[in-house]
Amino acid sequence: MSTLRPRYWEDTPLTRMTRDEWEALCDGCGKCCMNKLEDEDTGEVVLTRVACRLFDDTTCQCSQYPIRHQFVPECIVLKPTNMDANLYWMPETCAYKLLWQGKPLFDWHPLISGDPQTVHDAGVSMQSRTVPEFEIHEDDWEDHIIEEPT
Repeated sequence: MSTLRPRYWEDTPLTRMTRDEWEALCDGCGKCCMNKLEDEDTGEVVLTRVACRLFDDTTCQCSQYPIRHQFVPECIVLKPTNMDANLYWMPETCAYKLLWQGKPLFDWHPLISGDPQTVHDAGVSMQSRTVPEFEIHEDDWEDHIIEEPT
């Protein structure tokens, strides 16, 4: 993080961030790696604690991030150019979503706190809270819905 400009997210549009700045926005919560359920009638999306098969719930990171598309072709690469299409499924606490909506980052975000542990300490992350998707039948995912702050 030391190569990043101080508080760059406050005055740099998402479309103008460097690759390192963009990647540093990720708070490491792991919620984007959770399977979601979408109501066919309302379009409402809810998060589950059913983790992608590549998710490591100890580190809250993808175990195969650089080559994840070889294993999970449908994994979305979030970019400023596809934010509109992806806002509906992103967690409410996600820095990308917050900044896109013109909102500030939370105090526990590692860019604010200076410590990647604060997202876990704040209870926002999925660390040690998941079940692997290969253990839960898709019909049972609704039993694993997690509440998101509004």
